[in-house]
Amino acid sequence: MVSIVQLWLPIVVSAVFVFIASSVIHMVLQWHKPFYKGFANEDEVRAALGKSTAAPGIYLVPWCADMKKMAEPEMQAKFTQGPIAKVILRAGCAPSMGKPLALWFVFCLVISLFCAGIDGHTLAVGTPYMQVFCVTAMAAFLGYGFYTVPHGIWWGQPWGAVAIDVLDGLIYALVTAGAFGWLWPR
Repeated sequence: MVSIVQLWLPIVVSAVFVFIASSVIHMVLQWHKPFYKGFANEDEVRAALGKSTAAPGIYLVPWCADMKKMAEPEMQAKFTQGPIAKVILRAGCAPSMGKPLALWFVFCLVISLFCAGIDGHTLAVGTPYMQVFCVTAMAAFLGYGFYTVPHGIWWGQPWGAVAIDVLDGLIYALVTAGAFGWLWPR
């Protein structure tokens, strides 16, 4: 068994490497960009949302508070006619990447910490690189790669966008595994 304390370096280094890889993916490669679209009548949409005085939160259109009402013809017609939307409203503020990037780095640290927990309980000091790599890659992929699949299943996120997110997760998992294999205690 290997303690978390012995794995502090691979935890931090893998989080830094994933942070760098995600920056390259999102700022240089930009392969997510085709899946984001704006409304042709954005000002009208913004005005309509602004009139609603809705607090920040997750909103569904059409909204059905009681599942029993889903069978009613009026509700069925709303769904059939469309549009169907999940809208996330946030409070207005100046654009800033500081807080989201800090939270993303913390998330990367947490994934690496869980990988270290799994690795530390299943692998010994001196385990060969490829064995550390394989165990870590599988654990990291569960954290980075599959979070988006429910968005495709339940919310209608385009499957192409889900696939790109899963690909990102695979890259982050391989980066994490490489760092753990490289820095595994000998």
